[in-house]
Amino acid sequence: MTNPHAARDIDTSRPHSARMYDYYLGGKDHFEVDKRAAETVAAAYPGIFVCARENRAFMHRATRVLAQEHGIRQWLDIGTGIPTEPNLHQVAQSAVPEARVVYADNDPLVLKYAERLMRSTPQGRTTYIEADVNNPDALLDAPELAEVLDLNRPVALSLNALMHFVTDAQDPHGILGRLLAALPSGSALALSHCTPDFDPATWQKVTDIYTNAGTPVQFRSQKDVARFFDGLELLDPGITVGHRWRPDDTPTASDAEVSLWTGVGIKP
Repeated sequence: MTNPHAARDIDTSRPHSARMYDYYLGGKDHFEVDKRAAETVAAAYPGIFVCARENRAFMHRATRVLAQEHGIRQWLDIGTGIPTEPNLHQVAQSAVPEARVVYADNDPLVLKYAERLMRSTPQGRTTYIEADVNNPDALLDAPELAEVLDLNRPVALSLNALMHFVTDAQDPHGILGRLLAALPSGSALALSHCTPDFDPATWQKVTDIYTNAGTPVQFRSQKDVARFFDGLELLDPGITVGHRWRPDDTPTASDAEVSLWTGVGIKP
């Protein structure tokens, strides 16, 4: 895969949220600066490793539910991050081989690994576009998106651990409204979002660590996360902690360890 943006340098002088997330998941695609920052977060909030794993597990379950129970065959995954297998398209295409998936991220680091995101089944399609959630019109107008997704048919909008990096000053509800307005009836929103609800003091420390490292964050309450689903029909069990959203096994982690609100809604 070639891309004109691929030659851009990757800044290794400052910690990066995607590389820190890779560290939480036990990956190898991070640098010493990311490890140090991630360990600072973990010292304040040891549950961060559980939170990261449960976020991935929620994405897998939500993708399977939408494919198997709601007939979804198309996904738009924004804020893709560093690929960790199984990726969303692998989960979707294991359920429905003809699934089509567009990944979008604005980070040159993700671009470096984009070939991992292109390994589709013969029946399906995957592509990666460089786009920023803060510019939803440019994302939706990207020619690569139109080549893979038919916006006249239902699409699952997958926003996993993304919206807490969109502060209120960036108009997250306006951004999400624009994205959902472009999708037809029967489309879905699958969203996960870290929360301070169970331990506000600890999550203030996490906020400070990210913000001081140059990555502003805004972790939100259950009530505020629920607002992202206004106008959608929530699937059971509604807005719930990540490990309690249709778990495959009996949850063992505490809600405070996970500290992640999750939900899936269908556009009527």
